[in-house]
Amino acid sequence: MTPLTPAGLAPPFAAYSHGIAVPASRLLVTSGQLGLAPDGIVPEDAQGQAEICLSNIDLILAEDGMTRANILRLNAYVTDRAHMAGYMAARDAYLGGLAALPASTLLIVSGFTRPEFLVEIEAIAAT
Repeated sequence: MTPLTPAGLAPPFAAYSHGIAVPASRLLVTSGQLGLAPDGIVPEDAQGQAEICLSNIDLILAEDGMTRANILRLNAYVTDRAHMAGYMAARDAYLGGLAALPASTLLIVSGFTRPEFLVEIEAIAAT
């Protein structure tokens, strides 16, 4: 993977790359993951929910022999601007130490299937 930050663009203002180039490869696309633990617990805060979402993504990647280093793009959705900091803290910790940061989009949405869900994250990965 090659992170792309072309001249003439302002640098990313958080932990992401403007673009990621990959040669022809095997692609993995996850469904949006919610902050629902295997025991049915949903943390009350966005950071706790985002950590579960990202852990779920790790499990999906591992099922196909990949790791977070294979992630090309993260799309995240939060239900309020107030939840952005918690999501970003979880994301930054999750991506810490990676040689190439994925492209990223963060959107504020009106809600999810259950009102206690604050964050949903999906990933695109490739080998």
